[in-house]
Amino acid sequence: MQSNFYVGMSGQIAIEKRLQTVASNIANMNTAGYRADGVTFETVLSNAGAEPVAFSSEGATFISRRSGEVTKTDNPLDVAVQGDAWLGIKTPTGVAYTHDGRLKIGPTGEVHTINDYPVLDAGGSTLILDPDAGAPTIAADGMMTQAGHQVGALGLFSIDPSAKLTRAANSGVIPDQAAIPILDFTATGVAQGFVEGSNVNPVLELSKLIAIQHSLDSMTQMNQTADSSLQNAVKTLGTMS
Repeated sequence: MQSNFYVGMSGQIAIEKRLQTVASNIANMNTAGYRADGVTFETVLSNAGAEPVAFSSEGATFISRRSGEVTKTDNPLDVAVQGDAWLGIKTPTGVAYTHDGRLKIGPTGEVHTINDYPVLDAGGSTLILDPDAGAPTIAADGMMTQAGHQVGALGLFSIDPSAKLTRAANSGVIPDQAAIPILDFTATGVAQGFVEGSNVNPVLELSKLIAIQHSLDSMTQMNQTADSSLQNAVKTLGTMS
């Protein structure tokens, strides 16, 4: 069996997945709160033949949890999450968690994200403020005050490091394990008047593109060599017969 063709094909499939994640990351490098995609790869061994053959797996996609760069905006409705915590939001597909802290107050006082998803408190309820009392003051623990009165608190949630994350709206993620409300703000909190950007590293993504191009060139060369070898073998066997 000409296993080198199949090895090359498995490598091309892996390269395609890497290219898709890099393209997605670059497209979202300026998206507030966005978490970059990464791909883990492994070798799959096949023992179908006399000798084991190593194939490249397609790879598993994961969402990076690294923090993004924080920018000062002085907008009182902007908050940047600090530490290992997430804001809770209500989306059409259920509760999601995000680092996009660009908020706004609706006409009846509901606090929404910039993309119109309700923001939750620690109990999982929609935050509601006084729409006529002006912008709130937001403390590091998420407590919101208007006209000297506490009117609510942003919910901050912890997601277990072992949880698998899938993408949701508003730069959000949905974990496969329940998120836990944070009550101790020693290592976590929010900063009012700041926005956290994407954690995509443009230089790193460009270096990945260069590596992908080199890998693709190598795969192409390997396939061409294998094809030439097969053609020469067919010619030789044809001559001998």
